[in-house]
Amino acid sequence: MKEATITPFAKPLYVMTKPVGAVCNLACDYCYYLEKAKLYEEQPRHVMSDELLEKFIKEYIESQTMPQVLFTWHGGETLMRPLSFYKKAMELQKKYAGGRTIDNCIQTNGTLLTDEWCEFFRENNFLVGISIDGPQEFHDEYRKNKMGQPSFVKVMRGINLLKKHGVEWNAMAVVNDYNADYPLDFYRFFRDELDCHYIQFTPIVERLSKRADGLKLSSLKQKDGEVAPFTVSPEQWGNFLCTIFDEWVKKDVGNYFIQIFDSTLANWVGQQPGVCSMAKYCGHAAVMEFNGDVYSCDHFVFPEYKLGNIYQKTLVEMMYSKEQEAFGAMKHNSLPRQCLDCQYEFACHGECPKNRFVVTEDGEPGLNYLCKGYYKFFDHVAPYMDFMKKELLAERAPANVMDWIRENE
Repeated sequence: MKEATITPFAKPLYVMTKPVGAVCNLACDYCYYLEKAKLYEEQPRHVMSDELLEKFIKEYIESQTMPQVLFTWHGGETLMRPLSFYKKAMELQKKYAGGRTIDNCIQTNGTLLTDEWCEFFRENNFLVGISIDGPQEFHDEYRKNKMGQPSFVKVMRGINLLKKHGVEWNAMAVVNDYNADYPLDFYRFFRDELDCHYIQFTPIVERLSKRADGLKLSSLKQKDGEVAPFTVSPEQWGNFLCTIFDEWVKKDVGNYFIQIFDSTLANWVGQQPGVCSMAKYCGHAAVMEFNGDVYSCDHFVFPEYKLGNIYQKTLVEMMYSKEQEAFGAMKHNSLPRQCLDCQYEFACHGECPKNRFVVTEDGEPGLNYLCKGYYKFFDHVAPYMDFMKKELLAERAPANVMDWIRENE
């Protein structure tokens, strides 16, 4: 396929949904979503109605051009809707499936999991994403409830219930200013203690500012904003990735899957990465709030990025609108010259636009805050990525890199 024919929408239409909006039983210090409740202060109940649930499921399935349909349930805390809500969702998916294969994934903090929830997830083949930030000391630093009480013990109880019932699960771990200084303790916890084979590391980067709408976090269109104190530094992020990679590449390739490492290899061989932040374009993944409002992206739930409401516009109209097309293309088109000239631009594509609020060496705006960290990581892993790329192109396993390392040592 020629480059000119590739668009931000060369993927299935994808809209993540928030059945409880920003409602959550925890109050994590770094959460970028809890404050979005301020956008809906005039609405008494921040929960999705049965009417909207059916409208969304029907339209979402009918909007797909592929035989597989993925539903992603996100929060807030998704389990603050009763189990009956998701049972109804399963009935509606079967009603409107039309011969398509339906998959479901759900993100949760894990504290509300029970045997009943886990049995439901297993019976309906849910993939469950658990938010956990490493060992207890690291996790409890920022992930507390509204009373300031730590949540680690309850999260671990939830993970053990998932294992007990044979539910497929993976971990989403936020890397912040605190746990980033202990990369090996962090990684070995997931590998050795949890035996978690699929891990997503997400660097926390937020700016604080004052907005007229009451939100304290800065959107991309705002130039002001101090970096929040829990934000990971570029230096920490680079060291964190390099240290974990050195351990992973020697013994864990093909057994433990780290999303950012997999996405880096995908970009190295010219394939679509598994995470939008590392792709050349974005805009194919939107989010729908509990009341039907659709925004360009989960990280861009600000009034200036609202595409419309499902009661006034169809999902197809919003997702293929000029506004969303421009949003998706902006990821590449707004890159500063320093990025375009960088030897590793192909590997990160400037990462997420929400993090591009610093200036380049020449004073041009739009450089990613984590740029130095990413550059250090890509420079460090380049020889290994080159080797794994050759293996893939020769239709051999990238895991052969482990033997290659041992031979060269």
